[in-house]
Amino acid sequence: MREPMMSHQLLSRLLSRSVAVDLGTANTLIYMREKGIVLNQPSVVCFQKNGDTGAARVAAVGEEARQLLGRSPANLRAVRPMRHGVIADFSAAERMFREFVDMARLRSLFGRRAEFTICVPCAATEVERRAIREAALAAGAAKVNLIGESLAAAIGAGLPVGEARGSMVVDIGGGTTEVGVVSLGGIAYQGLVRVGGDQFDAAIVSHVRTLYGVVLGDQTAEHVKKTIGTATPNVPAERICAVGRSLGDGLPRTIELSNHDVADALSVPLRTVIDAIKAALESAPPELVTDIADSGIVLTGGGALLANLDKRIAEETGLAVRIADEPLTCAVRGAGAAAGCVDAAAFS
Repeated sequence: MREPMMSHQLLSRLLSRSVAVDLGTANTLIYMREKGIVLNQPSVVCFQKNGDTGAARVAAVGEEARQLLGRSPANLRAVRPMRHGVIADFSAAERMFREFVDMARLRSLFGRRAEFTICVPCAATEVERRAIREAALAAGAAKVNLIGESLAAAIGAGLPVGEARGSMVVDIGGGTTEVGVVSLGGIAYQGLVRVGGDQFDAAIVSHVRTLYGVVLGDQTAEHVKKTIGTATPNVPAERICAVGRSLGDGLPRTIELSNHDVADALSVPLRTVIDAIKAALESAPPELVTDIADSGIVLTGGGALLANLDKRIAEETGLAVRIADEPLTCAVRGAGAAAGCVDAAAFS
C-alpha cells in the first residue's frame, strides 16, 4: 500500500518545477535551476486609467514602467508596490507579479505546476507573508514556500551554512538591510533596519537640497550614487554634473557634485547599517562571533556595490569584509538552491 503513494509523490515532484523569486523593493528577480536568472526587472508597474469607466489596465511594467516614474501624464500612474521588502499595495503587486510571470514565460512552460520559493525579510509579519503567498498563487504558482532573506543570501554567496560554524551575511537591498548569522543550516541571529538603496538615494537628494538649494529627481540621485558614490571620503576626488530644479526660481539648474559630497550625504544611512552590524556582533553567541572573526563578513544585495563600502565596514569593525560574487542575485540563487535541496531530499 505504501509504494503507490510514494510513486504518486515522486511523479508529482517530477511534473512540478521549482522557481525562486526575490520580490524586492527595487528589483524583482526570478531564477530557475535549468535556466538561471530568467527575469531581472525593477519592481515598478504603470497603470493607465480608462476615461469612461475609470478602470485601470497595466500599461507598462519593469524597466519600461521605471522610466515613467516622475514623468507620467495624468492618465498614467507609475507605482512601486513593494516597500521595505514587503507588499505595500497588494493589488498593484499582484498585477505586477502576473506580468513578470508572463515575461519569464513560466506559465507557458509549466502551466500551474511551478512551485515558488520566495525570499522574505526576517521582520515580515504573518499578514505580510500571507500577502506574498496570495500574490504568488494569483500569479500562477501551484505552491508557495517562503525563505528568509539572510539564509537565502548566505546560500547564494556560497557560505558554509550547513556547518557547525558561524558565518555573517549583510544583505543590503532597496529598502532594508538584513544582518544574519547562520550556522547548521539555520539563523542564529538576524536583525533588520529599514535602510537600503532607496534611503541612500533619498539622502543624496536631501543633502543636495540643503547644500545647493537644488532638488534632484530620484533617478538622477541614483545615477549619481552609481557613478561616483562612495562610502568613505578618503578617496581621490571625482565629479559629475547633475541637473535639478532650483528652489529659488524653480528653473533647471546644473550643479557639479563630487564623490566627497556623496560620502557626506550617505554618512547617516551608512551609520545605521554599521550600527546594525555591530549590534549583531554584540548579540550573537560568542562562539559564532569567534568564527566570524576568522571568516569575516560577506556583503550581498545591490547596496553592496557602493564603492568602498567593504573598506568602510572593515575599518569600523576590525574584521575582514568581502563582497559576494554577483551580490545582486545572491538571494534568489540561494532560494533556488534551497528549493533544490528540498527536491533532492524528496527523491532520496
